[in-house]
Amino acid sequence: MSLGILTNVAATYAENNLNQTQGSLQNVLQQLSSGSRINSGADDAAGLSVADGLHANEAALTQSAQNAQNGVGLLQTADGALSQVTNLLDRATTLATEAQNGGLTAAQTTAANTEFQSIVTEIGNIGTATNFNSNAVFSAAATNFVVTDGTATGTTTIAATTGALTTASVGTATGGGAGATLSGLSLVTGAAAALAAVNSAITDVSNQRGAIGANINQLNAAANVASTEEVNLSSAESSIRSTNYGQATSDLAKFQVLSQTGISALAQANSVQQEILKLLQ
Repeated sequence: MSLGILTNVAATYAENNLNQTQGSLQNVLQQLSSGSRINSGADDAAGLSVADGLHANEAALTQSAQNAQNGVGLLQTADGALSQVTNLLDRATTLATEAQNGGLTAAQTTAANTEFQSIVTEIGNIGTATNFNSNAVFSAAATNFVVTDGTATGTTTIAATTGALTTASVGTATGGGAGATLSGLSLVTGAAAALAAVNSAITDVSNQRGAIGANINQLNAAANVASTEEVNLSSAESSIRSTNYGQATSDLAKFQVLSQTGISALAQANSVQQEILKLLQ
């Protein structure tokens, strides 16, 4: 190669290579300091798209698990209230059985009926006053709980029904019909009929609690699935985003050496101009 001063080709090559090395070195330092392999779309456009999609799925699954747990809380509230209804019905059974005893005086039968009516009223109050998150718990309409990963195909809706609870419908009859009616009963005039109605109510409340229990199990399973899937997606996202420190530290050493040699080469290339000046002296 001939000597010349108009264009220092060697210096240009050295400068270009040094610029590329400095850019790579800066990128590696950013990966090491942030812990993320992808710090901009330029680092890995496809990887960024996948990672962002996975992150959105994770957010949806995290909330879905919470949705399912909220549903469990609602149903457990209903089940707890119905357990108290069962206790009241057990007492009503005792009173109705007692009222059929011919040895009771009219005053004693009236007293038993007074307590029986209080029990019936309290069962109605439980149905009306029990609430979860300011919403009435007992309803014949289903409450929908959504579990999703944020996609249409990954969405499941679980319809949970607590069932109504009024004095005219206590529990849920076999087949999903209205429960037993305790309204209008009297131990004074119809203790046997009252006892039969209470026994039917106990059975219907058991059916209602069984259906609620099945829904609780379904929601718990859905919450567990959502949580497990969220963990797996989080791991997948991390494998895409996270810096490979073994590779990055190796690259760091390489680019540091290339940077030093590049600077030295650029200095050597620029020194050629000084050598040409010596020829002119």
